[in-house]
Amino acid sequence: PEKPMSDLGQQAYKPYWASTIVDFLLNEAPDASSMSIMDISKITSIMAEDIVFTLNQLGLLKIINGIYFIAASEELLKTLAKKYPVKEPRVDPSRLHWTPFLTDV
Repeated sequence: PEKPMSDLGQQAYKPYWASTIVDFLLNEAPDASSMSIMDISKITSIMAEDIVFTLNQLGLLKIINGIYFIAASEELLKTLAKKYPVKEPRVDPSRLHWTPFLTDV
């Protein structure tokens, strides 16, 4: 998204970030005990600063001695998943086929 984000941009992206991050933490986090913000960023393609902002807004981010911790029980994540559902249609990554854009320049 554009920076700084417009009011309309925030209305669109904040629910998307929340649903994507909550869904990831609830269903797809391979080893939640050692997951970093950068790991979540790489897997979800959401910028780290937006993940920190969203986790903070959701009340899931704790900072102890300058170190960020994600503190969320499964029950809390399920409650948040109901509040921020993932909107269909979901994209099946196995169906995506990318080709690089080439030019003669």
